[in-house]
Amino acid sequence: MSPPSRVNTSFIARWWRSVDHVTLACVGILIGFGYILMLAASPAVAVRIGASRNMFIFKQVVFLLLAGITVVAISMCSRRTVLRIGIIGSVIAIAATAMTLFHGIEIKGARRWIALPMMSVQPSEFLKPCFAVLTAWLLSARRQLAALPGMALACAIYAVILMLLKSQPDIGMLTVITAVFLSQLFVDGLSLFFIGAGVALMIGGGIGAFFILPHVHSRVERFLHPDKGDHYQIDAAMRAFGNGGLTGRGPGEGRVKDLLPDAHADFVFAVAGEEFGMLICLFIISVFVVIILRTLLRLIRIDDPFTILATTGLITGFGLQSFVNMASSLHLIPTKGMTLPFISYGGSSAISVALTIGLTLALTRQRPDQSPTYDFQDDIMLTRGQTV
Repeated sequence: MSPPSRVNTSFIARWWRSVDHVTLACVGILIGFGYILMLAASPAVAVRIGASRNMFIFKQVVFLLLAGITVVAISMCSRRTVLRIGIIGSVIAIAATAMTLFHGIEIKGARRWIALPMMSVQPSEFLKPCFAVLTAWLLSARRQLAALPGMALACAIYAVILMLLKSQPDIGMLTVITAVFLSQLFVDGLSLFFIGAGVALMIGGGIGAFFILPHVHSRVERFLHPDKGDHYQIDAAMRAFGNGGLTGRGPGEGRVKDLLPDAHADFVFAVAGEEFGMLICLFIISVFVVIILRTLLRLIRIDDPFTILATTGLITGFGLQSFVNMASSLHLIPTKGMTLPFISYGGSSAISVALTIGLTLALTRQRPDQSPTYDFQDDIMLTRGQTV
């Protein structure tokens, strides 16, 4: 299909000319790998729990289809619409995360999910992109709106999120959101002294979690002392990478999916390593790297503080989540139940990551007809209509 003509001024044509095609292509590649690896990993997991062999496959087909539609639809939004998504989404996600403490499903000692028909939702997944956009608005708007205590409000909202995630508990998600917040504060110009203090508090919080939370203590101990505790999953994952070698054993020939309870989710990267080999694993890593670098390079040409801060937070969360999943599968860090974007099984993860990339694409689109800086006064007063 040929690209729209330059003289074509339709909405779709203007969107296509302004959006980052490389990032869109990379998202398509990751969704493709998501389908392939779900076909490889999920049937054995479904049979092991007594479910239909194709249950996870059918669900993930729907999840990834919705994820692809979400990426494209959100990428068409204006900056004002992106801001509204961030504000409204943050309010809903915070309220839903608080609801999990009273009406949530308890799994492995944590209350992080809300039961819905046909699926469960993890509201904190949606906190990452929405909080990044809301924080970007508060930090950048305070320069135009002197009466707005943006920094204080951002810190107060983060404190609420911290208490909620600590209560679930979900230390991994809290770590990611903290890293997103600190990266935005750093880009916003906060002194390195305070950034260092924030990092020190993160380290202190991690040490505290090690001594207070049994599951955190167990994971760190097993990572630091391989001769202690149960290493079944990580040992199986490491064997999978070794069995796969350079080019893999071939599609459907892997054995780790028959052994790992989370082969379709947290350890799907190990399935890729065994069946398709190191070369495909390196290719998957390179796709994530391309998305991150393309986004950062597009920010170089942007002068709008809101766009820079929001995109920084969004891409930090995306990159850190990808790193944590792959690094824990390779036993480079303690294991953490975090999905591989667009590839691991999970509806909440697929849609929240799609929202993250969609918002990133929307913010980094080339807009020659739009002001390089965001007018927050106009947005507060709602005196202007939306622009694409």
